[in-house]
Amino acid sequence: MDEPGVVPRSRSRDLLLLVGICLLSLLLVNAFVARPFAVPSGSMENSLRPGDRLIANQLAYSFGGHPRRGDVVVFDGRGSFLRGSAEPTGFGNALRSLVRDLGLAPADDSVYVKRVIGVGGDRVTSTGPGARITVNGVPVDESSYLAPGDEPSKVAFDVVVPAGKLWVMGDHRDASRDSRDHLGEPGGGFVPEGKVIGRAEWVVYPVGHWTGLDRSAAFAAVGGTGGHGDQR
Repeated sequence: MDEPGVVPRSRSRDLLLLVGICLLSLLLVNAFVARPFAVPSGSMENSLRPGDRLIANQLAYSFGGHPRRGDVVVFDGRGSFLRGSAEPTGFGNALRSLVRDLGLAPADDSVYVKRVIGVGGDRVTSTGPGARITVNGVPVDESSYLAPGDEPSKVAFDVVVPAGKLWVMGDHRDASRDSRDHLGEPGGGFVPEGKVIGRAEWVVYPVGHWTGLDRSAAFAAVGGTGGHGDQR
């Protein structure tokens, strides 16, 4: 008979095993299926706000899928937005990575969330203030997601997106450092598809901002022109 107030050793082992299985399951889901991220800045307002917790679907582009125009994606900016650098090693860094992977802390400074404007093969242009961005010659109405008062772009540019890469921009154009800011750099502002961690699917925190991040219909008129074929 067990002594009062003493948890039997076998029950303690069962509890630890259960906790270990739950933690392992969570890590596996985070690694391969759905990963939480904390939004670090206001570059995607009002679609995403600083401190929002979102879930990125890591299977969205598996099995031959590709990012599409209008998708909000989470990506590793090393080698495109940032100079490539080796991941620090050591127990402390591993622990910090674990906490970030569990969504309990913001992602590090190499992780970005932006909206896909152009995919491989697309020509994306802007003549600057007062004009819409065009994709393959088609003006895009971005009013459904641009931050109030923002121009589509105050910076003029004319780029052709290389195969396997993306042109990405924040919804709060006046507060976003995105592909436009890296035009003169070796990567040209383009993000390799292989650096995309997942498609942002849901905002799950705070409760008052719960929402699904559906692909914008703004690019419907561009469907079937360039890129990966029909983008609608």
